[in-house]
Amino acid sequence: MITAEFEYERVSSVAEAVSALVSGGDDAKLLAGGHSLVPLMKLRLAAPGRLIDISRVPGISGVERDDALWRIGALCTHARLSRSGAGLISQVAATIADPQVRNRGTIGGSLAHGDPASDLPAAILALDGSVVAHGPEGERTIPAAEFFSDYMETALGPAEMVCEVLVPAMDGYGFGYEKFNRRAEDWAVVAVAAAVKVVDGACADVRVALTNMGPTPLRAAAVEAGLRGQPTSEESIRAAAAHAADDTDPPADLDADADYKRHLATVLCERALRAAVGVA
Repeated sequence: MITAEFEYERVSSVAEAVSALVSGGDDAKLLAGGHSLVPLMKLRLAAPGRLIDISRVPGISGVERDDALWRIGALCTHARLSRSGAGLISQVAATIADPQVRNRGTIGGSLAHGDPASDLPAAILALDGSVVAHGPEGERTIPAAEFFSDYMETALGPAEMVCEVLVPAMDGYGFGYEKFNRRAEDWAVVAVAAAVKVVDGACADVRVALTNMGPTPLRAAAVEAGLRGQPTSEESIRAAAAHAADDTDPPADLDADADYKRHLATVLCERALRAAVGVA
């Protein structure tokens, strides 16, 4: 389908992008890789009157480790992120859609879009990452736990732009990401991201987050509480994973009803925890 008419502007700095958002008001949207926004525009589910192209803004496309922290530029593509060696985030980025999408789509666009079926939001949430945003009032850092506010809504202000994503390196942790989709390129019906630290055969720490199990990505608090401090045995993992769907509200859709998604969450959680423990 063909999009509605819109104005197009290319900016060359973060300051220019923020200024364009301010002058454009509610009718302005940022465009980076375009793999979140453009499909909505083609379906007329979104019709911004002004697109602000930030794809050539310098200095916000890299990924590097800074001591115990990974600093990921908002324009870092999924493909580049998948090759960076950044632990769980790299593992998750490698599963996104197909090579075409991975080579154009960006982490900043994915997070700002706020789709609960996206892969990276749950991974950032599991690792207690944060988002650095720039706006008219300057820079602020938003913890992932506060960033996703509702279905496809985030804590970003109307004239704010994601510039960087900060993720703890999680040295000594093992990681697992398990996703179920009908085709390799599809959104996740359900997915589970897990990070586990094993000390002397016991779970010293565990982080688990769920994709597409509610209006936002969710932490599986009951799973974490059930496994933390326990032996990393098959029995302990299975018992903890059985609580993956606790306090969730998965949306029924054409792919699966809510009960099936709850079942998937427990199965995938067990697999993700096993993978994380095996690596750890």
